[in-house]
Order: sequence, then C-alpha cells, then structure tokens
Amino acid sequence: MTSDEGSFTDRVIIVTGAARGIGRGIATVLAARGARLALVDVDGQTASETAHIVEEAGGQVLTLEADVSQPQAVETAIRGTVDRFGRLDGLVNNAGAIRMGPALDASAAEWKLQYEVNLLGTYLMSRQVAAAMIEHGWKGSIVNVASNAGKVGYPNMAAYNATKAGVVSLTRTLAAEWAEHGINVNAVCPGGVDTPMLHDVASWIADRIDGDATDLLGEMVPAQLGRHVQPDEVGRVVAFLLSDDATIIRGQSINIDGGDTPY
Repeated sequence: MTSDEGSFTDRVIIVTGAARGIGRGIATVLAARGARLALVDVDGQTASETAHIVEEAGGQVLTLEADVSQPQAVETAIRGTVDRFGRLDGLVNNAGAIRMGPALDASAAEWKLQYEVNLLGTYLMSRQVAAAMIEHGWKGSIVNVASNAGKVGYPNMAAYNATKAGVVSLTRTLAAEWAEHGINVNAVCPGGVDTPMLHDVASWIADRIDGDATDLLGEMVPAQLGRHVQPDEVGRVVAFLLSDDATIIRGQSINIDGGDTPY
C-alpha cells in the first residue's frame, strides 16, 4: 500500500462538474483513495459514465443531476448526499462554463451564463456545504477549481477570466470566514490540461484563423513541462488540499499549469 491508498476511506466528498475532464480525473483519484463520492453535473448521463468508472474501481458513488447555479437544485443535491452517506467531509467546486469571443462582441447572456456557473455556482455550493458542516459540527475542506486564466487574462475569454479571478478572491474570503468552524478553503488554478474544454478552445481558434485544431492544441502545452497536464494530475493536487496534510495551507490559489504562470 502506498501512503496515498486509503487516505480518504469513508470520507464523503462532493465533486461538481464531474461528468468529464478535470472533474472525472478528480473523482477517480479520490475514489482510488477510498472516498465516497457524490458526483454533481448538469449532464447526468455523462456523469453516470464517471460513476461507472468509480464503481468498477470499487468506489461508492451517488450521481446527482443538478445545475449548480440554481439554489434549489444545490440544496437538493446537498440534502441527497447527506441522506445517502450520513455526513459531508469535502467539496470540490469544478463545474465550469466558457464562451469564447472578443470582449467587444460578448453578449450579456454569455456573461450571465459564465458568471452563474463559474462564480455563483461555486458560492452556492460552498455556502450550502458549509452550512451543513457547521450545523452538524463536521470539519472539512473545500477546493475550488479556478484557472490560471483568472490570473493571466487571456484574449477572447473576458468573462471566463473575470469569473475565475472572482473564484480566487472568493476562496480567500471563505477561508477567512470559515476557519473558526474547522472548514479549510483553497483553490487550484489549472492551465494546459488535456480536457474536452481545451480541445474546444483550440477548435474555436482554428476556425477563425484557418488553422489546424490539432496543431494549435499541440502549441497549448506548458513550455517548461513539455506536455499537457493530465486530469488525474490535477486530481492528485486537489486530493492533497482536501487532506489533513494541507491544514497549514489556507485561502491559497495554487497554479498547476506546468510553470506557465509565475504568480
């Protein structure tokens, strides 16, 4: 047994946006370490595929189809998790949305969508989980998946950049407010992760410059690392931040982008 195996045995952790990409990578890592998982995603069918992977590995999992930007759906998901597993130990806010386009052309509807999923959804899930933990006296950790885009500010991603920067700021606030309740809050800022979202971004750019999406994707590689970050590598960092070993790390937004972002 490695030092990581079994490190989350019987801990109950909610992962949002768990249907694919980073969310699926996080879920598989946590399941391999013994966590009992509630997988929350607006795409219930694809989330069920992640659940099947977790179950095949011997994990216990609950799949909940929910839109994290809707307060009632969030409340129902949290209640369903507690009803099933009897407690809550952690939350990973990974659900996200992106709409590419120049800032001059971005519509209010596109901004609203990204704000509601990326920032409001993170807040609503965190608030509901924290409320349950405080009510029952449970200690735990929350990890928000922000992005290095929230620090860099990439072109054609104004709303996404802004909402992810908001997640970074929200993380510091919640960490400060909830420390007295035994709730630790941190964030990760991925970049260059081999996910369907990154493929979609490469395709969007390629369509507008008459380029090749595969070539562009190959250029979107962390220079120091020399390859794309893999979803399970993000999952291992998230698992560390959820663990007792990260008690002294609080309110931080940690870059996991192969060295691309120096601050």
